Amino acid sequence: MFQLSRMMLAAGLGIALTLSMPGTAGAAQEVTGAGSTFIYPVLFKWATDYNQKTGVKVNYQSIGSGAGIAEIKAGAVDFGATDMPINSVELEKLGLQQFPSVIGGVVPVINVASIKAGALKLSGPVLADIYLGKIKKWNDPALAALNTDLKLPDSAINVVYRSDDSGTTFNWATYLSTVSPEWKGTIGAGTSVKWPVGIGSKGSEGVASYVKKMPNSIGYVEYAYIKQQGMNFGLLQNAAGKFIAPSTESFQAAADTADWKNAKDFDLSMINAPGDNAYPITAATFIVMYKHPKDADRRMTVKEFFRWTLENGQEQARKLDFAPIPNDLKAQIEASWGQGQ
Repeated sequence: MFQLSRMMLAAGLGIALTLSMPGTAGAAQEVTGAGSTFIYPVLFKWATDYNQKTGVKVNYQSIGSGAGIAEIKAGAVDFGATDMPINSVELEKLGLQQFPSVIGGVVPVINVASIKAGALKLSGPVLADIYLGKIKKWNDPALAALNTDLKLPDSAINVVYRSDDSGTTFNWATYLSTVSPEWKGTIGAGTSVKWPVGIGSKGSEGVASYVKKMPNSIGYVEYAYIKQQGMNFGLLQNAAGKFIAPSTESFQAAADTADWKNAKDFDLSMINAPGDNAYPITAATFIVMYKHPKDADRRMTVKEFFRWTLENGQEQARKLDFAPIPNDLKAQIEASWGQGQ
């Protein structure tokens, strides 16, 4: 775990990781990818395990979804990874295709000494008001009303957000837009938004580091980072009115509501999904690659790696607190690759 944390920090600084992948006849010996920090913990594990079986290399940079998509659009990498799906019109225009590779959750993290992990309850509107700067203290009446069993400190809330172009931010802001008309009308959703308050940090690694160091702070990261770094987190009220803890099971409950068969180019949102046990900020990371790249062998290598992750890597994903890709969705994904030949 210590080694993984060091490698994650290196990726957050933009240092390429060299991983190995099995080779197949006609496949390239090396490919490159860049993008989502959300997927990084499980991608690292997948590639490490896959490395034991072959010798083909892949260099992946955990630089954020926006930067990753810019890289694939520029033809600078063989695949991009984004937590915000690209719409069908743009995919067609650019000759790209996408598919979901892993499902996880974006979670509010806090650093308040008097509050135990998983004890703080947060509703969507209250969370939006914190990020709007309307709720400024931890003992605000709106927070106190949700947490009658907690002694909340009379301390200012230090808000932390992603400063880079981020798919994690896209899903966070999409959720806030869903639950708060004011947020939707004034801030909206996107990989980068104009934050009313707070301090920004680059990457999920940067946000996690800021929150851990800054007393009375709140931020948001992918759940795997919380587990790896032992961070405090809050419960979120879902569409059914239940306060839900992040977990593989609650991500899976949200994923079970998704109608992937009718989602063109897999462009689908699981934000604020219905169901008693569904976690409200559940999202997928999408792999993006060219349908007809200049080097078909490199595309084959990328496909074979992600085929292995679908068929052999889902248990590793579960152990890192991601929800596995359902079997019927696996078949749909692999069928979509044939359309790009």
